[in-house]
Amino acid sequence: MATVTSSPAVIRQDPRRWWALAALVASMLVLGFDMTILNVALPTMAGQLDASTGEQQWMADGYIVVFAALMLPAGLLGDRFGRRRMLITGLGIFLVGSLVGALVDSVELVVLARAVMGLGGALVMPLAMAVLPALFAPGERTKAVGIVSAASALGAPLGPIVGGWLLDHFWWGSIFLINVPMVAIGITACVFLLPETIDPSSPKVDVTSTALTATGLGTLIYAIIEAPVRGWGDPLILCMLGGSAALITALVLRERHLARPMLDMSLLRNRGFLLNTVAATLVMFVLSGLMFVLPQYLQAVLGHDAFGTGLRMLPMMGGLLVAARGAEPVVRKFGPRAVISAGLVVLAFAAILGSRTTAASGYGFTALWLTVAGLGFGFAVVPSMDSALGALPVERAGSGAGLLLTVRQVGSAVGIALLGSLLSSVYVDRLDTGGSLPDAAADTAGQSVVAAHAVAERLGVPGLVDSADEAYIDGMVTVLLVSGIAALVTALLVAALLPKTTPTPPDDTDMARQSEDARQ
Repeated sequence: MATVTSSPAVIRQDPRRWWALAALVASMLVLGFDMTILNVALPTMAGQLDASTGEQQWMADGYIVVFAALMLPAGLLGDRFGRRRMLITGLGIFLVGSLVGALVDSVELVVLARAVMGLGGALVMPLAMAVLPALFAPGERTKAVGIVSAASALGAPLGPIVGGWLLDHFWWGSIFLINVPMVAIGITACVFLLPETIDPSSPKVDVTSTALTATGLGTLIYAIIEAPVRGWGDPLILCMLGGSAALITALVLRERHLARPMLDMSLLRNRGFLLNTVAATLVMFVLSGLMFVLPQYLQAVLGHDAFGTGLRMLPMMGGLLVAARGAEPVVRKFGPRAVISAGLVVLAFAAILGSRTTAASGYGFTALWLTVAGLGFGFAVVPSMDSALGALPVERAGSGAGLLLTVRQVGSAVGIALLGSLLSSVYVDRLDTGGSLPDAAADTAGQSVVAAHAVAERLGVPGLVDSADEAYIDGMVTVLLVSGIAALVTALLVAALLPKTTPTPPDDTDMARQSEDARQ
């Protein structure tokens, strides 16, 4: 397949663009599929690997930290050497990490495998998004972003269901092995359907900036995850927080003085791009926190197996799919500012409603607020991503999308770390071990609700189960309340500060092109 430069006049006229979108959908399915499989598997893995809440956070964040740290250079590599080529390379690396994860038997090696998968994902995600502004005109781009978002969302409900079935019938490593056929489909689709696009004038990858990004984010996440165990005043935690601030500051200062920066800070001067990025980041912050705390509630507290847990997460994904599909006409009618603000308000309402959960609530109440949360997430993230991508120059699509997605994935990593740590702190504070447990058993019970159930079963302490469930629900309620307040504050900021813009009707050229495409 011929290689072309990122000329919008050439690529937007390509009648294969919708087939090319199918290749991107296949690639995004892999990422969405894997993320939710792990979330559902964490309670099972915690029991079999003796993983504490902090170690579970690392199994989730090991992927996201590498993912976020390397998306900027990954976008530049795609610009310079071919987005299709780098996307296929990323899927191949993701495949290697999946094979490693299926074969290991310790928390440390699972984290390593997840990090390798994060490297592959760093190449896949920004390049899949970077192609959209070049393939589609503004009138079609919202629909394309919605389809790609829906693809990731479609992988999300399939992940828990398939993963739950695998966990009920095989060992936990099978959740990594299932990625192999998914990656094969993605690679095949990219090879045959996706045209190659490059930008030879893009800046070179800056090794120093990449190192500053990776170490800065890594130390920040480490400090947040370990703080509930060591204490926020612990010298190591304070040093990590200070070191992270220094590294990120050094990164920003360095990038501001480079002629061709990898981290294009000038984009953040655009109020529309900045606020849309903040909105998308906050949504990922809330969603990642919910996806971390919810499986343990469904599995450990309510007593569902892994497959049942996957099925019971479908209401959120159903709401997300409906919103992703319906975002385009709603944005066309009311404008992105109104839709993003309303989506954030709905998300805040869902989280605050969920914070009313008690031990007697049952699943029906959970399904209600999960559905509302999915709707709010979809109506907030699709138009915010589309508006942010619309502000990027097409010829810098890879590096620009890398910046947007890096910030968004930082929100995911911090969401899991910060909200997971908040959950852990409340859980430990509220857990009542009765004073009769040996110190070692009490410490184990304090690591996670899964560990507390295991201790109660081993030592015959039924009261510990009730206490652990109540403590976990208290922690989850606190996480949901904080998430709701954060979403509401962001909604107010977007409504007050985001420039009011409405999509322009398609011009004669767009209409003629669409008619020609329909005839073809």
